[in-house]
Order: sequence, then structure tokens, then C-alpha cells
Amino acid sequence: MGMWELVVVFIVGLVVLGPERLPVAIRTVSRWVKTAKAMANSVKAEVSEELRVHELHENLKKAEQQGLKDLSPDLQHSVSELQQAAQSVTHSYKKSQTPASNSQQTDDSK
Repeated sequence: MGMWELVVVFIVGLVVLGPERLPVAIRTVSRWVKTAKAMANSVKAEVSEELRVHELHENLKKAEQQGLKDLSPDLQHSVSELQQAAQSVTHSYKKSQTPASNSQQTDDSK
């Protein structure tokens, strides 16, 4: 919006709402805009992360097709990132499953 459009919106708002309710309306609208921007940024970040994960999967598929021979440096980097991520997920999954399986075994023996 340009400067003149903002002036026209302000004048119309002043005439319609009056000087008492206009500041409250402006604050409310600004909160809505901030919330909408935050939601848009959140969605944008999630989509970006999903695209990155998809790209890593595609690079892994290419690496598997090439048989992990003669990989480009980008593909080697992607493969190592995926291997590290898989190890960390597997490690945290095993940690979370160990106490639960132990307590389940104790419950079963009762």
C-alpha cells in the first residue's frame, strides 16, 4: 500500500469508528497481521525443511543407483548427512525403547 492509500484508509476508519475506537481497531488488526505473518513464516520453514529432506532422499537414491562409486562431492556430503541423521534417530529411538521394554517385561512377569 502506498502512502495515499494508508491516509484514505485512516480517514475512512476515523469517520466510521470514531476517535475512541480507532486505536483499539488498529491494535487488533496489527495483532492479526502479526499472527498471520508468524503462521506464514512457520509454514514456510516447515515446507523448506520438507524440501530439504526430500532433496536428501533423492540424493540418497542417486547414490544407491550409482552404487556409491564415483559420487560427486555434493552427493557424498548428502549421504554422510543422512547416515549421521539415521544414526542419531536410531540411537535416540533405542534409548526411548529400552526403559519401556524393561517396565513391560516387569509387568508381564507379575
